[in-house]
Amino acid sequence: MELAYFSGYARLRQRQTGGAGVILRFERVRPRRSVGFQPHQISEITPRFLDRTIRALKRWKFDIITIDEVCRRAVTLPKPRPFVCLTFDGGYKDVVTSAYPVLAKHRVPFAVYLPTAFPDGLGEMWWLALEQMIARESRISLVIDRKERRFATGQTQEKYEAFEFLVSWMRTLPPPDLSFAINDLCKRYSVDLATLSRGASMDWDDLAKLAADPMVTIGSATVNYPVLSNLGEVDAKREIAMGKAVAETALHRDLRHFAYPFGDRGSWRRQHREMVQETGFASAVSSISGVVEPKGYTNLYALPRVAWDGRQRSLRMMRVLLSGITFPPVRPTRDNLGLGQPD
Repeated sequence: MELAYFSGYARLRQRQTGGAGVILRFERVRPRRSVGFQPHQISEITPRFLDRTIRALKRWKFDIITIDEVCRRAVTLPKPRPFVCLTFDGGYKDVVTSAYPVLAKHRVPFAVYLPTAFPDGLGEMWWLALEQMIARESRISLVIDRKERRFATGQTQEKYEAFEFLVSWMRTLPPPDLSFAINDLCKRYSVDLATLSRGASMDWDDLAKLAADPMVTIGSATVNYPVLSNLGEVDAKREIAMGKAVAETALHRDLRHFAYPFGDRGSWRRQHREMVQETGFASAVSSISGVVEPKGYTNLYALPRVAWDGRQRSLRMMRVLLSGITFPPVRPTRDNLGLGQPD
């Protein structure tokens, strides 16, 4: 990253790709915490970093635009200046409490992609419940494939390893099986999943506040935020269509844009893109990493985004990523978590 920045390769790469711009993908915005086990830190930024990023984007002469404008620029000739579009996934409460004051101060547009079960108080943020129980327990056990599995979670590295394994496994489960598994774990380890989910999610009053601002685009991310590739065709269609219908009824506005839950790689198959288009959406964002190209070269129903690693604070790295250079994700290890070698 440093070499790409200081050598000028990033700027050269940006000219070579011919990209029109980049959609940035964020999730949570909250102050940095000092606890050792933070498996979601990769998807969190601080309000201060958001402020620094917006100032830098303006300094670097990027146009900060709406997702509607992204769709227009993706099918027209390239503009002289590249664009950036800011998007936030998951419907988290801290988007309105921590991110919105910064974004409103700078008067920049952004998009929020909403799973509608969460503001209704019905959604299950199972990944947060899993984090909470692993953080406080020294051992976790559960049934996987009809066998009792036990995980040591006394040391920080053990917690990360258990979390990564269990998240990967749970994302392969059909929604009923996933709900059963996480509720069983929450009962065993005294985690109030409903209260945790409601506390971390925006409610409809929060969303009405955002919807009243013309700089904010509200998009849909289904109802229950499932991995769409784990659903049958009928259930996937229902999730996509009902998410749009519920939000439109609650907010009294049309929703034109969609986000695949978790970026879900399996959801970029042709049938899912067709479902999104048939439901009446104008675009769908993914977690494919890359730039948006002009002149119709980028599929509007599989728009790429650059996900920012919240463990990084370097604006130089941000500048490199905006050029379209991509690197493989770094998995948590003792070294990159700053834990050193085991005793």
